[in-house]
Amino acid sequence: MSESSYKFTASGRRQPTKGRQKVRKVQKPGNEKVKVVGNLRPPQQGGTVSRVIVSPSSNTAKKPRKRKRVEAPAETWLRKKNASQAASKGMKSASVNGIPPLKFNKRITKRVKVSNKTRLKPMARTMLYILRLLIVGVGIGAIVGTALSVLDPATQSTTAKSSNVENQAQVPANNPANNQGLYLTQEIIPLKSTIQSLVAANPNLTPGIFIADLDNGSYVDSNGNTSFPAASTIKLPILVAFFQDVEAGKIQLDEPLVMEQSMLAGGSGDLRSKPVGSKFTALEVADKMMVISDNTATNMLIARMGGIDVLNQRFRSWGLTATTLRNQLPDIEGTNTTSPKELAQVMAMVNKGQLVSNMMSRERILDIMRRNQRRHLLPKGLGAGAKIANKTGYIGAMLGDVGLIELPSGKRYVAAVLVQRPRNDPGAETLITSISSFAYQYFNQPVGMPVVPGNVLPPTGNSPYLNNPSTGTNIYQPPLPNAVPNGVNNTIPTTTYPNNGYNSQYYYPYRR
Repeated sequence: MSESSYKFTASGRRQPTKGRQKVRKVQKPGNEKVKVVGNLRPPQQGGTVSRVIVSPSSNTAKKPRKRKRVEAPAETWLRKKNASQAASKGMKSASVNGIPPLKFNKRITKRVKVSNKTRLKPMARTMLYILRLLIVGVGIGAIVGTALSVLDPATQSTTAKSSNVENQAQVPANNPANNQGLYLTQEIIPLKSTIQSLVAANPNLTPGIFIADLDNGSYVDSNGNTSFPAASTIKLPILVAFFQDVEAGKIQLDEPLVMEQSMLAGGSGDLRSKPVGSKFTALEVADKMMVISDNTATNMLIARMGGIDVLNQRFRSWGLTATTLRNQLPDIEGTNTTSPKELAQVMAMVNKGQLVSNMMSRERILDIMRRNQRRHLLPKGLGAGAKIANKTGYIGAMLGDVGLIELPSGKRYVAAVLVQRPRNDPGAETLITSISSFAYQYFNQPVGMPVVPGNVLPPTGNSPYLNNPSTGTNIYQPPLPNAVPNGVNNTIPTTTYPNNGYNSQYYYPYRR
């Protein structure tokens, strides 16, 4: 401390030599803060020197304004650590990494002044309060409503009823799984018993039968999943695949298709009589494939859609497993296969718009099938006012028909019957017609009418089978063979379709 720092008086007190005192902080034990007035002269001889200690609360000196320093959390931690280490070693606190020790007795407070801009006005506070009440009210209402709906007896009753309906749909042990397009509930036992009596009366025939009500899902299944030679019934899924490609824009209805030599086929149809290289529109080819069962037209569509393997993949995508193409038509040996249930399934999916979504495509398919010129099987068992869109098929070893039937009452059902038989056995036609007749009688009644077994109705109208009154049996009248043009080697006997705008040939009984 310099000698000129103090000025001595007789009383020993020091007085400031200048107008403003200089203040210096002194750290004493006990962490007490004092202020010392400087600029006092050194003591004179014989005098007493004393320091004037000014209390922090004294008014003799003006406190200097000092900016308070706010420490970061890491810095505070280092200060505390330094102090604790020094205390444990009995040493005074020293700085660590240049950070002085923390003075614990100094309390730093910081006031935060709230700006008027951040304060909500009374009206805004009221609106916020009301909004919070609304949110809470909506939440409580949702919770209470959910609890009441769970505890509501009416809801529990509805759930129980729906569960009972599902259980009832699974009651029959032999009920097949509900397939796409076919919603199946329970089997029609009275109708099935009648059909089984018809089958038992013809032990030389092996039929596969599947009939389903499209409105309530009741059905009859007798060997419905059994694989049979498809004959011309395979043309039904081919027609559906054709209209799928039309919807997808892959095929145009008016685009020309060229008939090639490899596509010529014997059996039914008239395209084979045209010169090789002739062109026909795609719609005309599809029409002839179904209406007059033209085999050459079928082969033209198979080639246009990518071939046999492509079509088989399409059938698998529909869920069909028994329906398989293996050869072009005519398939005299019966290598192409299908099942009654899968044929009925395809008809049901077409009716519901599941395979073709365009209503025009669906109506085209059904219209083409309604104009089928062979009406001697399922159509013969129907009464007046009933409409059917069907496709027949037969070779020597198999006779079959599949159709969608619409009754005057508005009820719709599908029927598919395939009968494996001794070669050209005429009993197959009688059996199919009788099954169709009993199904029509059952579905045409407001309540299922009891059907008396054994009442077999013979086919009526124009049929290649003529009733012999003397013997009570049906006698088959074989058709006369026709020559095959274009050098096609074909030994299949043929008969003529009714002429409804087509100059067509129908080959019976081997293939159509």
